[in-house]
Amino acid sequence: MKLLVCVSKTPDTTSKIAFTNNNSEFDTNGISYIMNPYDEWYALVRALELKEAAGGTVTVINVGLSSNDQTIRKALAIGADDAVRVDADPKSSFFVAKQIAEHAKQGGYDMVFLGKETIDYNGSEIGAMVAEFLDQPYISYGVKMEVNGNTASVERDIEGGVEKIEVNTPFVISCAKGMAEQRIPNMRGIMMAKRKPLNVVEAVACDDPAVTVQFELPPAKTGCKYVDPDNMEELVRLLKEEAKVI
Repeated sequence: MKLLVCVSKTPDTTSKIAFTNNNSEFDTNGISYIMNPYDEWYALVRALELKEAAGGTVTVINVGLSSNDQTIRKALAIGADDAVRVDADPKSSFFVAKQIAEHAKQGGYDMVFLGKETIDYNGSEIGAMVAEFLDQPYISYGVKMEVNGNTASVERDIEGGVEKIEVNTPFVISCAKGMAEQRIPNMRGIMMAKRKPLNVVEAVACDDPAVTVQFELPPAKTGCKYVDPDNMEELVRLLKEEAKVI
């Protein structure tokens, strides 16, 4: 099997978020970055497990600038065979999906894996767009997958239960908690990652149908207010006048 795993670089969860250029761009000053956990823990590891069970190759792909190479090398240290970086500044989900799909078309992959979302934008958009560009089935939020030949049996959580799906390759899948367990790169993997190929390719032309106009931070959280249980009138007043929920 030829498996393609999409990985993204995201701000560390402890990063303080701010915007610049009239709130139209993310301020990267002082930000620490990590590999998107959903891509790393679930999508990448499940692809590696399938490779170990049935043979094949695992390629990781990232759309970004050279500053992303360290993140990509971590994926190679965890066990991916090779990597591709599309040399472009990713401005939108549409642009990223287009670049991934163009590479996937040329590579003839059996499955394309993504995390269910990135922890910065939480859009869950790219997987569906990649599948549309490739004209392939798309399964979102998979939590379990078994593969028998060219057929995959996938489970995904839905409201009030679990949905079970069968799909033939090729297809695109986004992975959620339960798909696999996190792996920590060992010293051997880290050393081998330095020798594995990381191919840099040019981006294909793509006109974004939507552009970011402005970002806005949510209102700052206020401290808790405690009300004496015997003072229900004050509680009602606060809920009505300050919280505005009644």
